[in-house]
Amino acid sequence: MSADSTAAVRPRNRKQLIVDAAGRIFSEHGYHAASMEEIAADVGITAAALYRHFPNKYALFAACANVMADRLAATLDEVPPGAPLADVLAAVTQGTVTHRASSGLYRWESRYLDSDDRHALGEKFARVVDRVTEAVRREYPLPDPGLRAVAALGVIGSITMHRTSIAQRRVEEVLVESALRVAATDPTTSVADAGAVELPSRPVPRTRRSEILAAAIPLFERDGFVNVTNGRIAEAVGLVPSALYRYFPGKADILAAACLQAAGILAQAVEQNLHGVDGPHDALLALARTYVAYSFEHTALTSVANAELAGLPAALQRPLVSAQREHIAVWEQQLRSARPELDQRQARVLVHAGFGVVVEAGRRVRWEDVPANRDGVSALLVGALGV
Repeated sequence: MSADSTAAVRPRNRKQLIVDAAGRIFSEHGYHAASMEEIAADVGITAAALYRHFPNKYALFAACANVMADRLAATLDEVPPGAPLADVLAAVTQGTVTHRASSGLYRWESRYLDSDDRHALGEKFARVVDRVTEAVRREYPLPDPGLRAVAALGVIGSITMHRTSIAQRRVEEVLVESALRVAATDPTTSVADAGAVELPSRPVPRTRRSEILAAAIPLFERDGFVNVTNGRIAEAVGLVPSALYRYFPGKADILAAACLQAAGILAQAVEQNLHGVDGPHDALLALARTYVAYSFEHTALTSVANAELAGLPAALQRPLVSAQREHIAVWEQQLRSARPELDQRQARVLVHAGFGVVVEAGRRVRWEDVPANRDGVSALLVGALGV
């Protein structure tokens, strides 16, 4: 085939194809693990051709984040002003589910953008939140409509953070119903009647290995995983950089070990707080309050994990994925007992929706760890589940 004929069949929307492919790969592997070569191969072009459209990976990532925000805004622009909240949420849900594979970066895009790009993108998302907040306030005049709006959006966005296979129409129905329940939940309502929850104490760093774990996570959270060197971690615990390798093969192993330690704390807390609880309803209240307490107490670690785990090598991910599945299975069992009309996939989608509520509502209150915030986020999580 001649060069002229090759050019003749070149798709006119190649730049959009690149952005779509990049969104999928960034969402699946994380920003740092994704490569321009992998993205180019997915589109069926050379890396050199890709660089003609985007000068570097950062520019491509920023384009993906902006396309995602613009799609949401355009979707809402098609909904008439004053439309029912159900219509507003249905529009956002349909757009999010349609682009599920490429929208997973919405939770952590701000970690990698420079301040100007982050500000511009934040303004786009703020307009989306304002539109949803307006509909929430109008339909459910309860306290803090902004918190309920972002929590409802957390329900919808949660579908991008897991791979549960479920038909599009069915998952849209489940998500919209859950988001509506969240919007209608009074966040000043306490679920404390489930009984007090307790978390195991944070492990006291008594060994050099545990000192490394305790020092690394705040550095990862503040400066970003890729920007923290082994030398800085070693310095934080009084070691020379070469000595760090006696305890961990590399930086990724430190992150994986810290996440596995935290998963153990959560599993222990769940077992402890479910002990003696009767009935699935009370069990779900206890699970909700336990998970919220864990999220508020381990904010730095959960923030880093959400952003960086996708980029870990498969061997390091496996035990973490296994721990997560075991945790979710506990929720699924109790939720299906409380709501027997749900099948396994619907229950799993709702559990993840509840987790999405915690992430977005927690961000909204800036993870300020006071009883009112814990209770409010717990109430919204329970609302998402429909119990």
